Amino acid sequence: MTGNVLPLGPDELLTTTRSVRKRLDFDRPVPLELVKEAIEVSLQAPTGSNTQGWHWIVVTDAGLRAQIGEYYRRSFDAYRNSPASAARIATLSQERQVVQARVGDSASYLADRMGEVPVHVLACITAGEDLPAGNQAGLWGSLLPAAWSFQLAARARGLGSAWTTLHLAYEKEISELLGIPPKVRQGVLLPTAYYTGETFKPAPREPLEKVLHVDRW
Repeated sequence: MTGNVLPLGPDELLTTTRSVRKRLDFDRPVPLELVKEAIEVSLQAPTGSNTQGWHWIVVTDAGLRAQIGEYYRRSFDAYRNSPASAARIATLSQERQVVQARVGDSASYLADRMGEVPVHVLACITAGEDLPAGNQAGLWGSLLPAAWSFQLAARARGLGSAWTTLHLAYEKEISELLGIPPKVRQGVLLPTAYYTGETFKPAPREPLEKVLHVDRW
């Protein structure tokens, strides 16, 4: 370990690990060893039957990042301009629409500059060329907790990241670009960089009483 771990308590770490978009530092190099440390922490995450079928693709090459960024931008543009996206926003309260507009603005910023983020971390898992038709909770439940652990470990080391999946519209193309075998499937793309500014605070969330159900709905 490098020893550069922030003195964050568990609750502070969990409540201040945000999706970082506009505050990613595109110019400051990220040591590969720091990313490796965060991934090593991730390997302690739960995995079904202890299969540990995950794989981590760390992309630092500028040309490869630029190509991934272009695929991501195309997918984001299609999502942003889709009728479904507009319909979803229309169902939100006025207050939530204000928050969503701010999130959408930062997401658009990241989509335009994804290729410039110094490190792309792709969390993948051995699955098969065809995903199971039934409940996939067991499959993705053996990968996504580890991806979240990576974000927490990165945050503790002064790095920001964002949980993104829109690249999956071009999963096949990106797999071919990076030489990922057909039976290894991508679960999430985590653009990772140092962040600007001092720190983060908890985000607005629905009150507990609105989402908590004890014994019955």
